[in-house]
Amino acid sequence: MPDILGYARVSTHAQDLDAQKHRLREKGAIRIFEDVVSGRRFARPGLADLIDYARPGDVVCVVRLDRLGRSLRELLETVELLKQKQIDLLSLEENIDTSSAAGELVFHVFGAIAHFERRLIAERTKDGIESARAKGKRLGRPSLDHKKLDAAFKLIKAGTSPTEAAKQLGIGRSTLYRELNKKSD
Repeated sequence: MPDILGYARVSTHAQDLDAQKHRLREKGAIRIFEDVVSGRRFARPGLADLIDYARPGDVVCVVRLDRLGRSLRELLETVELLKQKQIDLLSLEENIDTSSAAGELVFHVFGAIAHFERRLIAERTKDGIESARAKGKRLGRPSLDHKKLDAAFKLIKAGTSPTEAAKQLGIGRSTLYRELNKKSD
């Protein structure tokens, strides 16, 4: 009989894990791993510990799929990692169980949609670049105005801070610092 391992995550310490943990225990989770970390950060030590702890045949149970990842890409990557380790996923809200044929199908559909979305974005980007080129737009970084750069160097030599010189001349601050570093090398 496989073990059910729970995973609960909230974004801030102001939020409470108790409701998730209660539902996971009701479903039979023998151990619950938890994280208090924003979904924007993909590094989740509790999830990593769970994956290290789980054995082939175990089931990772979450209350909702968004507890595993904020984006479809993150979710698919996590599910693929579980699949490689022969660990199934059970999501209570969405009623998805990857140990069943129907649950696995749902994830394949998610993956196909994500792939389709990536292809659409790539095609739109390519079309946008071609359109801009056709209109005579120059792509990439604008070339450095060497007159402005020389003026910035003179201002800095006269005692103006690099940040202020960049602001006065309309040069990017990081660009000016990069050019100053090149000059000093």
